[in-house]
This record gives sequence, C-alpha cells and structure tokens, in this order.
Amino acid sequence: MQNTQIIILAAGKGKRMESDEPKALSILQGKSFLERIFDTLSLIDLPIDPVIVVGYKKERIFEVLGDKRIYAHQTEQLGTGHAVLSAKEKVHPDHKIVVVLYSDQPLVSKETIESLVQTVKEKKAVVAIGTIILPDFEDWRAGLNNFGRIIRDKNGQVLKIVEYKDATDEERQIKEVNPSFYAFDASWLWENISKLKNENTQTEYYLTDLIELAQKDGKRVEAVTMSNIMEGFQPNSKQELEILEEILAKENK
Repeated sequence: MQNTQIIILAAGKGKRMESDEPKALSILQGKSFLERIFDTLSLIDLPIDPVIVVGYKKERIFEVLGDKRIYAHQTEQLGTGHAVLSAKEKVHPDHKIVVVLYSDQPLVSKETIESLVQTVKEKKAVVAIGTIILPDFEDWRAGLNNFGRIIRDKNGQVLKIVEYKDATDEERQIKEVNPSFYAFDASWLWENISKLKNENTQTEYYLTDLIELAQKDGKRVEAVTMSNIMEGFQPNSKQELEILEEILAKENK
C-alpha cells in the first residue's frame, strides 16, 4: 500500500436514518460506521493517514474521531465527484494511488481495498472499481437495487456506470452493481476530476462519470468482482440498518 492515500466521504446527513447525526456516525452493533471503517484500515499498512471529507455536523465527527485526523470540508452537497475534489488539497503530494471509500459502507474489507490498489498497480489502470454480482434484488438485497449499474461491452470491458435514477428499464435489469469502492491513479484523477459535469437527474457531479471519461480517453479501467456481497450493503434507512443488524447477529451466533 506504499504511496497510497484513502479518502473517506463522510459529509452526508442521511435523512432516512431518523437521526440528527451525520450518517457516518450511524451505529452498527455498538460502533459507528466510521469507527468500523477505521478498524478495518488499522489492519492495513497505510503510509499516509486517510483524508475524511466532512460537511453536515462535522463537529460531531471531530468529537468521535478526534481533531488529530486529516479533514477536508465539503461546503455544499454537490455530489460525490465534488466531495472528492474537496479533498484534493489535503491529499499528500507524494501519493500515487487514491482510494475512495464511502463512510456508509461499514463492512468494507481489507482484502477489497488491497485488491483494488494491486489492480491499479499491476494492470496500469487509471481506475479500478469494485463490483458486486447479485442473484436478484429480493429480501435484504432490495436495498442494493438503487445502486448504479455496470455497463460492459460484448468483450466484457467496463464502459461506464449508470446511476439507477438515470438508467433505462433495460439497464435496471442488470445485476452487476456498483457498491462504490474505487482506486485511482492519482495524477490521472486530479487531471480529470474537474471535467465532470452535472448533467443528470440529480444535477450532481458524479464520481462514476470518470469511468466513461477514462474509456473515451483510451485509458484502462479494471473491475474487481467482490466475492462477499455483504460488503456492498449501504443502509439508507433505519429499517435497512435493522436488517443489517439482524444478518450480522445471525452470522455471529
């Protein structure tokens, strides 16, 4: 993990959690999402501390994690691409690879993070993305139906990621989804992130649009299929958080 820095996006509110706390501080089995992610990161030999992008009620995150962390401030909620751009000035200049994690995915594993970084290095890709292939969108997996869809060409090459709200009915039938785990070649990322446009239903700057941009630029994009689909679970409501609690409780019996 040499010359690798992680950015954690933790600026969101999480309206459906029925809490005034930042979504990153939602509690799963007695620990906040963010603390769980840092527990995982402690297992990895990281040369540089992660940059945490904060926004809504950032003072609460400072209270939980302490003020010695590296924080970047997203002043407006303009999308994931804008959130990553907000961290640029806080990322160490010697980094070569930037990993982007979302603070509301508390089950991300050490293996997934290391695999994404290794893929960028070995394949000389400008971006490696984690993907999950689902059998269906039933039961607890219904929460993953709102994830972006992975669009591949006839040779299996990833062409782009289409967000659910922008997807056609046909694209929504695709069962390979984007759980939002990324590793980027740092120099390519910073050269291109300002090219993102907000021409979509959300009028937001999507980080996922960098995939199509890389393809059009003739750069290599690699996908890493994650074996544990639970890593992608992203609780967006109190009910989904309760479902995740129940699943983990059964696994730990």
